[in-house]
Amino acid sequence: MGRLFSDRFCGYSFKCFRKDLLSGTIVGVIAIPLGMAFAIASGVKPESGIYTTIIAGILISLFGGSKYQIGGPTGAFIPVLLSIVMTYGYENLLIAGFMAGVLLLLMGVFKLGSLIKFIPRPVTIGFTSGIAVIIFTGQLGNFLGLSGMEKHEDFISNMKEIMVHLNTMNIYSVITAMICLIFILLTPKYFPKVPGPLIGLIASSLVSTILFPDKVPTIGSTFGEIPSTLPHLHIPEITWEKIQQLLRPAFVIAMLGGIESLLSSVVADGMTGSKHNSNRELIGQGIANMVTPLFGGIPATGAIARTATNIKNGATSPMSGVIHGLFVLLVLLLLAPSASNIPLASMAPILMVVAWNMSERKEFLHVLMTKTYDSLILVITFLLTVFTNLTTAVEVGLILAAILFVKRMSEMLTVTKVLPDPSDKNKKVHSHIVNEGRDCPQISIFTIEGSLFFGAAQMFEKSVMSTINHRPKLLILRMARVPYMDTTGESNLTSIVRDFQKQGGTLLITGIQKQPKEILKRTGFYEKIGKKHFFEHTGDAINFALAQLDQKKCLGCKHFAFQECIRLSSSQQGEAKKNEDSMVMLAKS
Repeated sequence: MGRLFSDRFCGYSFKCFRKDLLSGTIVGVIAIPLGMAFAIASGVKPESGIYTTIIAGILISLFGGSKYQIGGPTGAFIPVLLSIVMTYGYENLLIAGFMAGVLLLLMGVFKLGSLIKFIPRPVTIGFTSGIAVIIFTGQLGNFLGLSGMEKHEDFISNMKEIMVHLNTMNIYSVITAMICLIFILLTPKYFPKVPGPLIGLIASSLVSTILFPDKVPTIGSTFGEIPSTLPHLHIPEITWEKIQQLLRPAFVIAMLGGIESLLSSVVADGMTGSKHNSNRELIGQGIANMVTPLFGGIPATGAIARTATNIKNGATSPMSGVIHGLFVLLVLLLLAPSASNIPLASMAPILMVVAWNMSERKEFLHVLMTKTYDSLILVITFLLTVFTNLTTAVEVGLILAAILFVKRMSEMLTVTKVLPDPSDKNKKVHSHIVNEGRDCPQISIFTIEGSLFFGAAQMFEKSVMSTINHRPKLLILRMARVPYMDTTGESNLTSIVRDFQKQGGTLLITGIQKQPKEILKRTGFYEKIGKKHFFEHTGDAINFALAQLDQKKCLGCKHFAFQECIRLSSSQQGEAKKNEDSMVMLAKS
């Protein structure tokens, strides 16, 4: 533990602290409206978002693997958490969050951080864009001030709800929301260092309170007053039945949190030239998500936008993240009653802009324009995220990506019949040399290129077996370009050899790489073939094979597949003529 903090704060000075104080304060200002907005959109009280920002923000900074990471509630969690709240209730959301923390901690301890990077980009873009659509459309009701609406789990029902209640539109809510939106969009252009969401929130709240009081629903009128006290420790009742019931939602939270936090860490690395520790980051995320629910907070992860803002404002260490959490705590204790007067219409544009920024529209169109299998994965993941749920979307996206990857890899495996090229001074083998008139009846040579695994093993076996139609005496397999072989590939290779040896044939293998060779040794196949039948170079295998030829069968052969064939054929014919002359002489005598 001591080494953890010494590594993170090595060479820390008062000058660094001043920079962290500035950046932490600025990020804290931005985090306050976002924390409340994310909580409300997730179906819980706004103070839950504040508690999460404070507790998770401090713990992720202290125990995470990135020096600049800012943790807290994020938009990516909104559809997942809202679904859990509506299905299982708020109390069970806390349990699911705690379980997700345990899973993240275990992922970090068992060093699984690097595995998350293997999730295909089309899947992450697909579900991120889908989440953005859900967040954006989910705020239309608050933006328009619609009343009497009910929240549903599915997208279509929520859109129908908006259409049915369009006649309840509140013009005062629209004006309030538009004022906030204008400030959010214009502030970065004219005052780039001033947080637009906070200015928009304050300006629109003041206009609403002064010009048309009690005309627009507020946080206080909808959720009650935000308490200006520290959250109390509350340990939820965890039973085995609840663990079984919430394991799937908890796994989704953990995976999403892991992906989001590591993506944020990668962004931070790119901006600073530093390098995060992915497993330590997962451990920090796990600790934060185990502690936060005990104080009424919702799941948290690394926030890309806030982390980038932290870096841009001069952060030098995790202390900026700690300061950001402490600043939000101070605001909670001093200004909570004022926050209760914020109109819901003022929160809607903040979330809409967040959704727009996280939509990855450029990347979405880029992948879509490739018109490849990746485009299909992207669209299916996106549509399933919007019209079903994130769990189904990610599961189907990953399965589809895996299937299509196997298909692509299997198509890359090629098996071609080759012979030495007499016009090549190095006598290299080529496939174009093989034809009906030039193909040795006793020796067959095949070049195998690509991974010999379960997706391609059957095609490999079929290609070789169908081509060996004349049952040669010797079969040479050139495997220098086979980087990987699994047990299915080994099994199919065994099947070829078994069938070939039944016909009295001999198998020779050249240039085999380390991994396939190791597989053959472990299964006993290497010893079965025999060490003397493995060669480093194809030329050595051909010389060995020529020595094993049945020279009687070379008599009258016009294929001349090898350079030695001319000598073998002429010597055989000469021997035959000599024997014929001897028989004639004996007959005369």
